[in-house]
Amino acid sequence: MIAAALVTGAGGGLGRAVTLALAARGCTVVALDINGVAAQETADEAGSGLVTPLVMDLTAPGSPELAVAESIAALGGLDIVVNNAGWGIGEAFLDMTEASWDRTLALNLKAVALICAAAGRHMKGIGSGRIVNITSPASRMALPNYLAYAASKAGVDAVTRAAAMALAPHGVRVNSVAPGMMDTVMQRVTERQLAALDGRTDIEAFLNERTARIPVGRRTDVDTVAAMVVWLALDAPEYITAERLNVSGGLDRD
Repeated sequence: MIAAALVTGAGGGLGRAVTLALAARGCTVVALDINGVAAQETADEAGSGLVTPLVMDLTAPGSPELAVAESIAALGGLDIVVNNAGWGIGEAFLDMTEASWDRTLALNLKAVALICAAAGRHMKGIGSGRIVNITSPASRMALPNYLAYAASKAGVDAVTRAAAMALAPHGVRVNSVAPGMMDTVMQRVTERQLAALDGRTDIEAFLNERTARIPVGRRTDVDTVAAMVVWLALDAPEYITAERLNVSGGLDRD
């Protein structure tokens, strides 16, 4: 059976890598992104006719449920959801803004919860399904200059556990992946913001110091993390649910 998947934030970075990896395994995929050009580029790169781009702002009212409904309509069903879309901004604790909190929580947390519920209703009906949420080591760190993002990912951990418990009796498995430092556009932008907040002007030295915190001594890449996401979506034993899998080179430890 060909599995049907929805991947959010699929226009680049980890979302694109996950989409391409799922398509390479024969899955049909809706590649959702707020950037229509980027979503189309992901579909074009897959080059197999298996990837359908979908342009949507998941912070708009009703959009999480609509994303699930349109994915089901486009693919004829939905077996896998990867909640990858995310946003974050570095800002000093004493200078936090309501606007940054609203955007971060709307995309990183509320949309994830509502997509889990909407997809869960469909998957309950078919008696199976897998949901993979992207969390972060930040969810368990004290990060005063990155608090909204860290708090949103702590919320994702809570959503993952709750969704796993609610959906387990219906054959649906819900897990999460916590990537370490990856070379993505979002990572690079965030690190420059954090460096500026710390008064650091030598960006390379700042990055090297952060990398040195990783026990394996190097950063990861999107393909490595995507492989873990695909394993949970397609290959992991059915008995695994409510798990958080760290792909952080030892940065995040259980």
